[in-house]
Amino acid sequence: MDLSLSVEWFAVIIILLASMMSLISAVGLIRMPDVYTRSHAATKSSTLAVMLALLGAFIYFWVHDGTISVRLLLGIVFVFLTVPVAGHLICRAAYRSGVPLAEQSGEDALKDMLKKPTKIGEEE
Repeated sequence: MDLSLSVEWFAVIIILLASMMSLISAVGLIRMPDVYTRSHAATKSSTLAVMLALLGAFIYFWVHDGTISVRLLLGIVFVFLTVPVAGHLICRAAYRSGVPLAEQSGEDALKDMLKKPTKIGEEE
């Protein structure tokens, strides 16, 4: 068994791990009780799943064809930067529009920090 075949199998295992993480993400989306925990499940595990799949493809093509794909590297960076920010903004918009937390949640730590703004001249 030569080195290139071993590295190709390593890439296949990474892609298999990516598919398992994608399945975990899907299960988390179904089982979580509210928008905040669903967003967490969607952003964290799906980001890892996509990054693992792209990394596995990058390693495979690097070893098999001998080419370095800049598109795959840019895809990894783009997913790593945009998906967590999008999840944060979705949760922030949901919180500010009044979507309630699940009953299983502990306490609302932002409740006291984000008070409704008062008009100038009014007292709280």
